[in-house]
Order: sequence, then C-alpha cells, then structure tokens
Amino acid sequence: MIVAGEPSGDAHAAALVKSLHEAAPQTNIHLFGATGPQMRAAGVETIVNSDELAIIGIIEVASVFPKFLRAFRTLKKAALEKRPDVAILVDWPEFNLRLAKALHHRGIRVIYYISPQVWAWRSYRVRQMRRDIDLLLAILPFEVDWFAKRGMSHVEYTGHPLAGKVHARYDRAEFCLRNNLDPSRPIVALLPGSRRKELERILPPMLDAASLIQADDPEIQFVLVVAPSRSRAEVERLLTRKRKVTLCVVEHQTREALAAADAAAITSGTATLEAALLNTPMVIVYKESFINWHTLGRLIHGDYIGLPNLIAGREFVIELMQDDLNGKRLSEEVLSLLEPERNRLIRSQLLEVRHQLGESDASRQVAERILKFVGQH
Repeated sequence: MIVAGEPSGDAHAAALVKSLHEAAPQTNIHLFGATGPQMRAAGVETIVNSDELAIIGIIEVASVFPKFLRAFRTLKKAALEKRPDVAILVDWPEFNLRLAKALHHRGIRVIYYISPQVWAWRSYRVRQMRRDIDLLLAILPFEVDWFAKRGMSHVEYTGHPLAGKVHARYDRAEFCLRNNLDPSRPIVALLPGSRRKELERILPPMLDAASLIQADDPEIQFVLVVAPSRSRAEVERLLTRKRKVTLCVVEHQTREALAAADAAAITSGTATLEAALLNTPMVIVYKESFINWHTLGRLIHGDYIGLPNLIAGREFVIELMQDDLNGKRLSEEVLSLLEPERNRLIRSQLLEVRHQLGESDASRQVAERILKFVGQH
C-alpha cells in the first residue's frame, strides 16, 4: 500500500514506484492506495484520489473534513481487505500519521517516507511516530540524530529525492529569449507558493516589494513563477490590484526561472531547496491566516524553518514570517541580495548545502530498503 497526498508527495511516490520495479524486475509488486496523477501514471491502483485532499491549517482542514474522513475510512477498509506486506506513507502528515496509527494497531507494518517536520514544530508527535512507525526513511541529514536523541532508533537516512535531480532545462540567455527579458539586467524571481491561500496571502506583499524596488531602480526585472498546481488566471486576478508592478509571468519554468535569477523571494517549502540546489540567493517568506498563525504557530519551535537553514544548521538565508513579511522589509532584503559581495557570499554558502545533500539516487535507496524490509531483496 502506498499513500501520498500533495503534489510533491505524489511526485516522490511515483519516482519510488518506478525504482521499486527497477530494483526487483522479477518480482510481481502490486501497489494500491491514495494517488495523485503521477502515481496513477506509474500504475498504482487508485483506492482514493488524493488530488483534492492537500490541506494546511485549521480552516482548510474544516473545509474538506468530510472528504478527509471518507478517504481515511476507504483506505483503512482496503488495507484490512488486501492485507499488504507493508504500507508506505509518503509525507502528508495530517493524514498519514492518523493512518499509521490505524494500520499499525491492526497489525500492518508501516514505513514512513519523508518525515513530518517535527523538528520544526509539533515535536510531541515523536511519541506517536515511535509507537506507530516500523521504519522511518529520512531525507535530511540531521534527522537521524534528531530522532535518536528522542528515543526513536528505527530511522535511516536515504538522501533527499531532489539531490542530483534539480537542473534547469536551458540557461539564462535562453530563458530571457523565451520570456522577452534582458539578460544584462538584474532578474528577481517571485515564488508565492503552490496553494491557493498561500497565493492570496503571500503574493500581495511580494508585489508591494516589487513596486518599491522598481520605483527605486526600474532596471530590475521581476519574474512571477506560477506553481504547477495554480493557474495563470488566479495570478492575473491578484495582479489587477497592483498596476504599478511590471513583471513577467511564467508557467512550467520554475527551475529555469530560479537558475536565471540573481535573487528570489520564495515561499517556505520544497522550492527553497530547489533554489539552494540551483545556487540561487533567496529570501524565504511565509504568511498564514491570523487564526492559523496564532493557534498552530504556537507549536513552532526552533530559530528557523527554511530548509536551507535547517540543513546548514544556521540562519544564513533571511526568513520573513507573518508580520515581518511586508513590502518594505522584503524589498530591503531583496536589494541586499543583489549587492555583488553579498550575492557571492550567499551562493558560496548554498554550495555547502548542496554538498551536504550529495548526489545520491534517493528513490533507488528507498526502494532497496523497502524490499529488504519486506524480505524480497
């Protein structure tokens, strides 16, 4: 059984499915579970379509709770009927930690791939993970020690699935040619997130910052990157409120935009790691609803939450969260990144992060560990 919810989890799970078949070509491996489009394309039997179940925050959970509950019951019923050799739960902690408890309690072994970020917030979940997960496959180098210090020894580091995989399809000159940009002028990429609520909360202060920067230096070009899960129409509706901003809107060119950019403002998440692997200086930003921030935000601990900072073990990338995320502050930080000396310094530090992640084929390592776990390899 394999269960993933959000687009990134769907992509990592699909890569894992391919690696499982490649690692054991003579073994008849049947996979079923909660799938996104990439998992379905990889041949996983769909018990639940997870496309509409990606959620964040209290309000978002409430809005999809009936679907959430139906999906949970359907998957649990399928697991009890099919009795899989193992359940592989990929990321998606709000759903998968509950499913881990239900499955483990009923004698189904559970492997969790891509750990919940309990080192950043809600660390009390470690108690449940220790009880309900038979093997945790970690993708960040510091996680094994972090969990070991909290009594969870069944954790193995397999490498990050993006390590060695993040490349731009074409260079800055080609990107500029395709998007009517001037390669001799500075380029700043704006990545406001992959969820609708992120777009609504984070894009406005990004546009405020762009407006302030362009008023000071009209030579600076802005590229607004539309996430694969969002539409250009959604972005255009928000842009109509900010007529003073001149920018280029691109779709399906995330890595190319990051590779071409001199600096970027990026919503906290996987995209910050992609930027790090592409060696793009960035500001990490995030903004929640008032209710979510003052409720769930209390459960956040640690001095930083951005993945490049967590891997480096220090905050060398500026993080602007909640009230700190405003046009003035963001414009100041972006302009700072465009200064040649600081730009070179950040790029050198990002190379260290890339070195720590290595170049391993994580999906292959995960597949081999899973096959060994179920006694097939």
